[in-house]
Amino acid sequence: MEKRLHEAAVKGSVETLLILLNEDEHILDRFIIERYRETPLHIAAMLGHVDFSKEILARKPELAAELDYRRSSPLHLAAAKGYVELVKALISVNPDMCLVCDRDGRNPLHLAAINGRVDVLKELARIKPQAARLLVDHGENILHLCVLHNQLDALKCLVEIMAEHEFVNSKDDDGNTILHLAVAEKQIEAVNYLLFNISIEVNAENSNGLTALDILSKGRRDMKDREIGESLYRAQAQSAKNTPLLAQNFVPTRTRGLTNLDPNEKPIIPTPAREDSWEKYLKRQDDWVEKKRSALMVVASLIATMAFQAGLNPPSGVWQDTKAVYSNSNPAEPPHDAGSSVMAYEYPEAYSFFLICNTIGLISSLSIILLLISGLPIRRRFFVLVLMVIMWVAITSMALTYVVAVLALASDKVAKSVIIVTESVIVGWAGLMGLLILAHFIRLIVKVVRKLRSWETFQF
Repeated sequence: MEKRLHEAAVKGSVETLLILLNEDEHILDRFIIERYRETPLHIAAMLGHVDFSKEILARKPELAAELDYRRSSPLHLAAAKGYVELVKALISVNPDMCLVCDRDGRNPLHLAAINGRVDVLKELARIKPQAARLLVDHGENILHLCVLHNQLDALKCLVEIMAEHEFVNSKDDDGNTILHLAVAEKQIEAVNYLLFNISIEVNAENSNGLTALDILSKGRRDMKDREIGESLYRAQAQSAKNTPLLAQNFVPTRTRGLTNLDPNEKPIIPTPAREDSWEKYLKRQDDWVEKKRSALMVVASLIATMAFQAGLNPPSGVWQDTKAVYSNSNPAEPPHDAGSSVMAYEYPEAYSFFLICNTIGLISSLSIILLLISGLPIRRRFFVLVLMVIMWVAITSMALTYVVAVLALASDKVAKSVIIVTESVIVGWAGLMGLLILAHFIRLIVKVVRKLRSWETFQF
């Protein structure tokens, strides 16, 4: 019989229900006396079978007060699903069920608010407005739940029904108002509604001495920060004075169920929700850094190899013998030792310049290799840019090394032409380097200006 009644409740079949009641008029009583996971009324309320539920309520109204294994009443289920007609039928039988809390400490109004069931909220708040004042887990009221679950329409509905100043500005156990949570959750529409449509206390401080503006300026950055900051500025929001040291890097101690902050522990900083475009931007930045790291390692290795070979095999080669005097006892011109550089004897100043440039190129490239394999977390764009500057130095040094080597190897007939071409190349190279430096300098200035403007916006 119970199985057939369960199937009838799933289908919402009133005809089957009447047949079963004719066969056994006490079948519904057994769901009150015996312990079942749920009653037929729970099933009908969850599935929205209005006629079936009304038939049960007409015969056994006591079933409206029965709780299932989660301590949820049929009204909890109907309110969460948004079945307005069914909710009206249930509260007409037992309006006090609006005050009953389930295993999670939530009453039917809380569930309707969490799920954005505005029509149900209006009906329940009209019958039992005191149910909306009941607090949940950590001292949050129903308005806190609306913000935490991003239900702006439900928030507006409740504020219109219960617009008391004390209720709107209620704080949870951490001292957070709904404005604190809306700013922490980066809900722009909710922030604007709270600031410009109700009597919210803009500069209320939570238990850590933070105002809504402090939460915005000290939290992690988000693409929505500027618009929220402008709204707070128009509402004359201010930063709290004498902010405790504990709060310097802190945002609300709980959003979406975070636990209380232990004063002896480092504050927990929740990561704000990010839009897909922001996530893609961060991914592009990570990809850019990784690609630059790989490219720098390859180029640095090549330059180090070239500089090492040029140092051991200088232009013009090395002397193959040691000679201080000729066989006729005349002094050798020039005297030399086996293995020493010919260029060092023929062009000592040019060789010194060659050696300096080659050494700078070698040391620069080896420094890049060492930093990249050192295990340091060089994953930020700034550090990669520093490595790129070092690479500029290495490349420039090797270019100068090449110029000196070519001049040393050129014959007297072509030396003048080589010098002219070399001078032109050096001028072009210097111009290119200057343009790159200027472009990066302008880019740096633009970033600094944007940071200063952003700082002014948040500091007011």
